[in-house]
Amino acid sequence: MLAVFPGTFDPFTRGHMDILQRAVKIADDVVVAVCASPSKHTLFSLEQRVEMVQKCNDNQHVRVMGFSGLLTDLLKELHADFLIRGIRNTIDFEYELSLTAMYRDFLPNLEVIMLPTEHKYSYVSSTLVREIHKHGGDISSYVPERIAPYFDKNLK
Repeated sequence: MLAVFPGTFDPFTRGHMDILQRAVKIADDVVVAVCASPSKHTLFSLEQRVEMVQKCNDNQHVRVMGFSGLLTDLLKELHADFLIRGIRNTIDFEYELSLTAMYRDFLPNLEVIMLPTEHKYSYVSSTLVREIHKHGGDISSYVPERIAPYFDKNLK
């Protein structure tokens, strides 16, 4: 069974890592699909974001790839059985619940699994991490250790 865990991951946070580690327990194989998301004006390039996730992963059952276009097209192409969505709060839940209906229009057999992040990461977002760093704050408790060098390169 194949699960896809999509996101912009700008940057990949400890909350994302929590969801990925739990997704591996559910599916035989997991694809972390890093979205190009041109409308989001990301801090890090798609290549950097893919590389960041790869550096944080040492599980042989996880593959990391970048993609652009519709997520449903990628899910069809990969023959995904599950879509993994991390949720931090009720706002995320309601948003993901509305998207689930759309996913099922395109892929009726797809199972959407919403995993609440560990409580200590429930308020952490990539946007928050970028803002803290931009203002000189310490982000070490929010991102995996291997991510810090990317901030040093991009934000000096």
